[in-house]
Amino acid sequence: MQVIIEAMRTTIEMKPEHRARILELAANRGEKGFSNVVAEALELYLETQRGRANAIRSALALKGSMSETEAAGLSAQTRRIRENWR
Repeated sequence: MQVIIEAMRTTIEMKPEHRARILELAANRGEKGFSNVVAEALELYLETQRGRANAIRSALALKGSMSETEAAGLSAQTRRIRENWR
């Protein structure tokens, strides 16, 4: 089975130092252009954003999972521990 990946040409603005670094990375890979480096960077960024969104959702799901009494006790214990730091 052959997988065909559609690509789209576009123009992006970037700092000259970013362009130079990306070209250097591509050259180190033996590539003439930097499209593959940019595509890889975009994939990593998008995956990071998905992970961040999932972490936020998980944290928000915990809201209210501790009673007021438990929260007050944890706060008091944390203050006591911090008094002895040094």
